[in-house]
Formats: sequence, structure tokens, C-alpha cells
Amino acid sequence: MIDTRRLRTLRAVADHGTVTAAAAALHLTPSAVSQQLVALEHEVGHRLFTRDGRGVRLTAVGRIMLGHANEVLAQLERARADVAAYAAGEAGEVTVACFATAISAVLSPAIAALRASAPGIQVRVLDAEGDQGLAMLLDSAADLAVAVEYRGAPDAADGRLSRLPLYAEPFDLVLPRDHPLADSATLVSLSAERWIGPYPGNPVHDVITFACQQAGFTPNVAHCSDDFRAVVALVGAGAGVALVPRLALRDMAKDGVVVRRTQGAAERRVFAAVRRGADSHPVVRPVLGALREVASSIGAPAPETS
Repeated sequence: MIDTRRLRTLRAVADHGTVTAAAAALHLTPSAVSQQLVALEHEVGHRLFTRDGRGVRLTAVGRIMLGHANEVLAQLERARADVAAYAAGEAGEVTVACFATAISAVLSPAIAALRASAPGIQVRVLDAEGDQGLAMLLDSAADLAVAVEYRGAPDAADGRLSRLPLYAEPFDLVLPRDHPLADSATLVSLSAERWIGPYPGNPVHDVITFACQQAGFTPNVAHCSDDFRAVVALVGAGAGVALVPRLALRDMAKDGVVVRRTQGAAERRVFAAVRRGADSHPVVRPVLGALREVASSIGAPAPETS
């Protein structure tokens, strides 16, 4: 008999790459995690991990077990959803990890709508920038994540998650008002400029870098901030130019800058995700529905990638 708690431990170590990081995510000691892995290997009868530098990596049998672990844990999520649906109505708390722009653009309006349509549901919000939201979801620190496609993000076929596309958001060029190209700037015409943008690791950094590379250059990022208000303020001070998601510019003071739309320059694809099997939970389902309803007023859903 394989203990499902050990399957969670297996997945956490596979996700985080080290016993120490997995222990922190599971709120256990590293020795407890190691003991669970040893016990699971004894139950399976094979080694599941080998050492890889300071971390660990799955063996062939470990990869097989991880695939089954994802299926078993998804089935447990479905069981919880079915029991919750049978036991009570739609009442409870849902913790949502979401990045700042989407909190303003979709999550807050969704919460307002839920107060009327599902008053028994309480939404707890965690501001999670970059790739933090999906990590928090997989570590069970959140029930739902609103996240952005980024390099290395789990795709639509990932056995751990169910995803709901929300919207695709274009980026706009932001330049100092007195910039000589303020009225005619294109992405390629700004190749020699100093750029302002998020830190590496933030998905927006990857989007901007890729868009510039598609235009034939690598941006010289002179200033870094994950706060788009700070980015726009720096542009207004003449410190450089920037690509900023359009929704982040909404209702923002734009003193000293001009905003220019660029066809096909860049976009970020936003989606909601839950642990696979949990999308039918009677408390989670209305939150997903409210998010999709609000997102539909922003634009066409982002296409899924695989």
C-alpha cells in the first residue's frame, strides 16, 4: 500500500529539485522528507532519485511514479470536490494567488460580482508576481492562481494542473514626451535606446526580451523594476524607454510620457489554474466562472499552448 502523503512528497521534491526546498514548501523538516522518500522507495522497491550536484533528479522509475502520483493526487482533488458538492452548498474560502495588474483588472471585479451571485464564497488574495503563483498553487498555499505564460511554465498538458485561458494583453511603447521619435517610434527604431523593465525571472522580462529579439536586437536594460508605475515614472524622467502591458497603463498617471501602440510587438497571455481535479469544486467553480466573465470584457481569450 502506497501512502498518498509520500506521493505528495515525491512531487514536491520533483518540483523544487532539492529536499530542503521541498521540506520548506511542505512545512516539514528535511529529515522528515528524506524519511518519507526512503519509505516510498521501500514500498516501490526501486530508487526514485539520484543526487545531481546539490539537488536531486528523478530516476526512470521516479518519473514513472511521478506520472502516477499526479493522477492519484488529481483523483483525490476530485473526491474532495464531490464530497464538498454533496455535503454543502457553495460556501467557503478560496485563496487566489494573482499578480498585481490582474488583481485590479479581473480579480477585484470578479470578487465584486461574487458578492452578489455567491455571497457564501470568501476570496482571500495573495499578491504573487512572476512565476510565484503557480508555485504557490502546486505547494497548496493557494487554491487558484492567475498567472502569465512564461518560459518553463507548466503547459496545458501538465498532469498537475487544469488551466482556463483568460485574456491576451498587448504591450505598448512608452517614451519620454520630448523623445525625437515620440510621434513615429517603432520597436526596431528604439534598438539603441536604454530600456527600463522588470527583473529577469519576471515573465514580462522574457516577453519584452523576446519581442525585441524578434525585431532584431537585444534590449539594453539599464533600469529594473517590477512595479510598472515606477517604470513609467523613470521613462517620464528621461531614463529610457519601455514596453508596458496595456492594462497596467490603465488609470495610471502618465506625466512626461507618450504611449504608442505597436502592432504585434508583444503580448502576455493570462490564464487561471487550479490543481487538476479541483476545477469542479463547488467553491472554486464560481470563482473561475466570475474570472472568465470579467476577462471576456477585456478581449479574446489567450490561445492555449502545448
